[in-house]
Amino acid sequence: MGLLRITLVLGALEAFGPLSMDLYMPQLPQLARTLDTTDALAQATMSVCMIGLGLGQLIAGPLSDRFGRKRPLVIGVVLFALLSAVCAMALSIEILIAARFLQGLAGSAGMVISMAVARDLFQGVELSRMLSLLTLVTSLTPIIAPIIGGQLALIMDWRGIFFVLAGIGLVLVLVAQFGLRETLVDGRHSGSVLRTTGSHISVIMRDPLFVALVVAACLGGVAFFSYLSMSSFVLQGEFGLTPQIFSLVFAFNALAQLGGAQLSRLLVPRLGTVRMYLAGQIAGAVAGVALLLSTLLSASPLLIIVLLALYLGSAGIGGPNGTTLALGGHGSRAGTASALFGMAMFTAGALTAPLVSAFAGTSALTMAASITAGAVVAAGIGMIAVRRFAR
Repeated sequence: MGLLRITLVLGALEAFGPLSMDLYMPQLPQLARTLDTTDALAQATMSVCMIGLGLGQLIAGPLSDRFGRKRPLVIGVVLFALLSAVCAMALSIEILIAARFLQGLAGSAGMVISMAVARDLFQGVELSRMLSLLTLVTSLTPIIAPIIGGQLALIMDWRGIFFVLAGIGLVLVLVAQFGLRETLVDGRHSGSVLRTTGSHISVIMRDPLFVALVVAACLGGVAFFSYLSMSSFVLQGEFGLTPQIFSLVFAFNALAQLGGAQLSRLLVPRLGTVRMYLAGQIAGAVAGVALLLSTLLSASPLLIIVLLALYLGSAGIGGPNGTTLALGGHGSRAGTASALFGMAMFTAGALTAPLVSAFAGTSALTMAASITAGAVVAAGIGMIAVRRFAR
């Protein structure tokens, strides 16, 4: 397979899980009204999907180490399409939350297995560059999806959005089946899935660099999901943006993250993975502190939006390099290692952000404080980890 084809296929498969959140994000306030529920429960439809995306990786990743990459991937995409239709027909917030959790479980297959496929095909600096290319493709999702979602909001409600997701899922079934060859040929493991997974986890968790980077990624996940789950309410409810303008702002911020990832791709051959990871972490912490101070000083919404973009751009720089460092020593265990990494990051963010919102409210200050705390502590742990354990 050519590099362009690999990038597009893996990018599409990695993106369809996050797509299930980004496309209907402008509809969250409307969803809360039509199902006669609270903002917190409307946000929970995103949180449980994120939890499913995290936990599901711990299922799909080991299965891909045992049975190969392709078969678990195709099954996951099929289930995602079916569960999207179930979400569209949900009659209550409780049914929707349950369906969203299962949808996240299914969608996790694309995210974790695409990472494992990349690790099968590349390593070292080339893996970091490949992950940055994947970020380029997947970053188009939060740029395009909210804009499309905002426009679709003019002609359909949130149920229609989920039917659109079901259609996208069917297209991706074809992509997974016919656009990707099996990449785990010689390293496939035999024996019990549980025994093999347990053995892999035992080896991976004895890697101090991996463990430290996972902790840093969890804190980064808290910061990112605080932005993801609260920004719709803050920017529309507190700052008065329309769903259409919000979708453009969200796309602008995603474009900043894309720019950070591509800057990393260009500079990593010269500066190395460790330096690029540290640069992203430190820049994210600085942007977070500036965001919190600006919010406390009641700065203009424009400045808040710009600082959010700077934070996301920093995440784009650090993210691919952190993943490269974490997976670098786990070739045949890439599926399980990627699953542990993704599960921890997604679950930490999805569990923490709604709790913060429930106790502290959904406000610009709450969002800024959560982002700052996660980014600053993540940067500190990341700096210590790579200086002590990175080779």
